[in-house]
Amino acid sequence: MTLTEPSSPVPTSTQRKLSTAKAMVEGIAQEMERDPGVFVLGEDVGSYGGIFSSTTGLLEKFGPQRVLDTPISETAFIGTAIGAAVEGMRPIVELMFVDFFGVCMDQIYNHMAKIHFESGGNLTVPMVLTTAVGGGYSDGAQHSQCLWGTFAHLPGMKVVVPSTPADAKGLMISAIRDDNPVVYLFHKGIMGLPWMAKNRRSIGPVPEDEYEVPIGKASIVRPGRDVTIVTLSLSVHHALDVADELAGDNVECEVIDLRSLVPMDTDTILESVGRTGRLLVVDEDYLSFGLSGEVIARVVERDPTLLRAPARRVCVPDVPIPYARSLEYAVLPTADRIRRAVLEVVTA
Repeated sequence: MTLTEPSSPVPTSTQRKLSTAKAMVEGIAQEMERDPGVFVLGEDVGSYGGIFSSTTGLLEKFGPQRVLDTPISETAFIGTAIGAAVEGMRPIVELMFVDFFGVCMDQIYNHMAKIHFESGGNLTVPMVLTTAVGGGYSDGAQHSQCLWGTFAHLPGMKVVVPSTPADAKGLMISAIRDDNPVVYLFHKGIMGLPWMAKNRRSIGPVPEDEYEVPIGKASIVRPGRDVTIVTLSLSVHHALDVADELAGDNVECEVIDLRSLVPMDTDTILESVGRTGRLLVVDEDYLSFGLSGEVIARVVERDPTLLRAPARRVCVPDVPIPYARSLEYAVLPTADRIRRAVLEVVTA
């Protein structure tokens, strides 16, 4: 089964609901049952179940031969996953926080992303690199970044970022089945964990069967006529909250959940901006040289006449994420910042 618009499922009153974390685990488990070549490795993915519950229960179900707790050496265990993928297996390797990519970027970019090219297409690297992203929890400058723009900037890897439980499962299955390396980034704030800030959309309807969410297909999660908000991950939830609030003031926001950065669904963005004439990009990554500028550039390069007002951005300014809660929330793309930007762009 393929869900073409899984961010807008058609739930019934009896449809079961899962947290995003449990939906991710279910997708992995179903693929491990289907394909004996799928296995999981990383720090604390076994008995601990992942520090954000991204692998909970897999060790008990599949055993230590297929769910491997590793030493704290990101270069070593990501390199192990790459070797296994080249030899025909389909590893899922977890980098605990995306902020730690610096100690293993040689394996990620010079090997995982380039082996297919450097082998003249003779070798594939069918693996999934999962990692936790995002701020809002006073985790400090080294545990709070998103950095998806960094990975999207480098050719050779697909990059996906779910925002809902249904998308988390479907994108995970698609990533595992893909013959290309896929970077799968999940925001801590969408996981539905009881010890983190509550998020009412982090628990939602998820079909029990196997299904794929197409990589490279965005989802219009809320139609609107006045402004297009292009966003992803936790910011989708903030944008929907703002859109619901502003609807009472007769401002109708169309919200697009990108879901995939590489490849990016440019056509859906263009079609939406063609209807609304206004564009706001909300991104919890850094402002400069990143996703927000890329989205705007694609619109302007394809058809600059679509915009009836200058495009706007709400992003993290070019500073490290502060530890102090008040300072941290001053730089994150909060609902208040999104609301102000929407009102600015619709009145421009």
